Amino acid sequence: MIKDVQVLTTGYWNWLNQETEFRTVENFVEITTPYLDRHNDYLRIYITREDGIFLLSDHGYVIEDLELSGCNLDEPRQQDILQEILHGFSVQLNCRALEIITSPDDFSVCKHNLVQAMLAVNGLYWLSQQ
Repeated sequence: MIKDVQVLTTGYWNWLNQETEFRTVENFVEITTPYLDRHNDYLRIYITREDGIFLLSDHGYVIEDLELSGCNLDEPRQQDILQEILHGFSVQLNCRALEIITSPDDFSVCKHNLVQAMLAVNGLYWLSQQ
């Protein structure tokens, strides 16, 4: 059974690799992931590098989308949940952008954490609905 699951896991990795797209946008590399937000839009991450350090960001997409959808993130309860999510994934809020800074050694886990944070923060929409 372990061998079967290993083969299936390799299939997942292959799918993830095939469904991830890269392109240059101005001074950034844009990664389009196969993960979907609540609108069924693909999540995108923007990456820059300076002096060997990488900045990964959503460029404010998740927070802006929540605000445009009527989610009031200024409420204390929403702020507490937002901060807990960000802290749990080691992601910072810079203006309205979700960001994480990393070295090449930790790039993979930080990219994963940013995607997880984007999905979790996106879920705050459902808590704001009456």
